[in-house]
This record gives sequence, structure tokens and C-alpha cells, in this order.
Amino acid sequence: MGTVIGMATPQPVPLTADTIRDAPKVLLHDHLDGGLRPATVVELAAAAGYDALPTTDPEALGRWFRDAADSGSLVRYLETFAHTCGVMQDQEALVRVAAECAEDLAADGVVYAEVRYAPELFTERGLDLDTIVGAVQAGFREGERRAAAAGRVIRIGTLLCAMRQNARSLEIADLAVRHRAEGVVGFDIAGPEAGFPPTRNLDAFEFLRQQNAHFTIHAGEAFGLPSIWEAIQHCGAERLGHGVRIVDDITLTPDGPVLGPLAAYVRDRRIPLELCPTSNLQTGAATSIAEHPIGLLTALRFRVTVNTDNRLMSGCTVSSEMAALVEAFGYDWVDLRWFTINAMKSAFIDFEQRLDIIDNTIKPGYAKLLGF
Repeated sequence: MGTVIGMATPQPVPLTADTIRDAPKVLLHDHLDGGLRPATVVELAAAAGYDALPTTDPEALGRWFRDAADSGSLVRYLETFAHTCGVMQDQEALVRVAAECAEDLAADGVVYAEVRYAPELFTERGLDLDTIVGAVQAGFREGERRAAAAGRVIRIGTLLCAMRQNARSLEIADLAVRHRAEGVVGFDIAGPEAGFPPTRNLDAFEFLRQQNAHFTIHAGEAFGLPSIWEAIQHCGAERLGHGVRIVDDITLTPDGPVLGPLAAYVRDRRIPLELCPTSNLQTGAATSIAEHPIGLLTALRFRVTVNTDNRLMSGCTVSSEMAALVEAFGYDWVDLRWFTINAMKSAFIDFEQRLDIIDNTIKPGYAKLLGF
């Protein structure tokens, strides 16, 4: 069939840092206490009398956070969160951090994000859990309003995390269900995988299923296939937080990759992988972006999503993560659209709302970028 006379050939917009930033994006794995602005950390520390920061110069502090996360030392990495959580112990601080989070994500072109945090980490100065959730939700709504005023539309859904080592998962699961009408869309467990398998929290997951509530589970980042297997088969995880170690169940042969039974199940059931490339490098999942398992998992068409994890510690945004993947794997707008639609399909908001964002924001946005 010949070319239709008068029909122009589509001319895709060049892939650059600026055009990727302007593209509509969806983020499923981002920690509130891992995404503060360095200047905000300094100002909140001064207001709260928190004097443990390594420096009060915002630029130097930002470098310190990234260097500590890149150090390979778990002690130094965890110290970064001691500082961010240390300045987030009152309502005003929580509102401010949440509002700035929404603003920053919107400025990066994110149209929908699920941001997670562990309420139990912010009780050191007497705040109760419901007050903490209320403050964060108020901050997200304020950030959405500010973003809209600046010409950027974003919606934030909240995931409440239980720290798997603290045995409070049922309490936090109940908190998530109670605040569901206020924008808490799901639940997660976080913290050390080794020694704290997801099955320690079975009562929480059973409660959530009874309440028709959504949950993801941090699994397959540090501990490997047993963590993933338990999260899915025992706990019923709808998504895998990271899940990068699923590649351990894929064998590379001269005839091509061979999926083991767990990897095949994850792919066949379209269980979303909340991959966080830069953060995964910091935790040892790969030695470079070019060697990150996301390349293989994408080629095999797992339900791959691209995420930030901790924007402050990793010095990243969704746009910078996508730009790094473009450079490493030669991805184009079609690939970035695929990642984005994968994420939106996997979000914990209602089906009609997911479909609306896909049909009326994501697809039109990428059509323009593809030159249609």
C-alpha cells in the first residue's frame, strides 16, 4: 500500500532531558522521608532544634546525602534517614514536606504518584498516628493545589508502610483502611528483608484482603527469591517493591533466556515490579545502569515500572531515571510510554480513574511527543 499523498510522516520530538521532563509520567515507589529538599532539611532542623546534621549548607548537605547513599556502608545509608525523619516530628514539618513533594514531582512531569512513608517513624515528639496521616494528607492536597496554580496537574495517592522489624503491621494496616477515604490508597511493609520475612505480617495482609484494600510488599531487593515467593504466594502481594532479584530465576542460555517457575508466574500474572534503577545500584543489585536487570526484564515484557525510591539520597528524579535508561538501552518514546502505562495500570486507585489518566493525559501526551 503506497504512502497517502499529503499525509506527513510523523516526526518524533527529540529525546532530551527537557523533553523527558515534560512527558507525562507515573511514579509508584517513592518514599516521603527520602525526597526532602536539602534546604528544607536545614530549615526544619533549625526550627526544631535538631543539631545533628553534618552540615547546614544546603548544597553541601545534598552532596553528603548522595555520598552517604553511594558509600556502600549500610550504617551511613541509614544515617541519612535518621536526619530526614529527625526533622519530620511535628505537624507543620509533615505538611511542608508533603506539599513540597507534590510540587517537586509535578515539576518533573509526574501526573500521578503513590508516595509512601511509615507513620510510626514520626511519633518521637508525641504525635499520634492519625494526626500524622492527617498532616501528610493535608500537605499533599496543598501541594496539588500549588502545582495546579503553576500549570501542572498531579494527583498523589498515599501508601502507609509498616516497619517489618517492629511488629506493628496490623495496627498500620488498620490505619490505612481508616484513612482510605482521605487518599490513602494502600499499604506496604518496609525495612530489612533478611531476618524479617513478609510472612511475619500475615495477620495484616489477611485483614487487608478482608477489607478489599490494596498492598504492595518490599521484596526481592536485598534477600532474593524466597522473599518474592513469600510475598506473592503466602501474603498475596499485588505488586513487588523493587522485585529486582526475580532475575535470579531466569537462566541465560545459548538459545535465549529460560524462566524458572517463579519468574514465569510473576510475568504471566502481570505482577508489577517497582524497579528503582539508581537505588538498586546503591544496594548492590547491579554495578551500572547498563547492567541493571531492568534491561532483561523489559525485553522479556515483565510488568516493569520505573521509580525513584529516595530522590534525595539517590540524587534522582523520574525523568533522570528514564534518561539514564534511554542512554543505556536505547529506549525511545514508545518504550517510555510503555513504562508509564504499565505504572498507571498498576496503581491502586479505581479502574475508571486509572483509565481516565491513561486515555486523557498519558496517551495524548506521548502522541504529541511521537509527532502524531
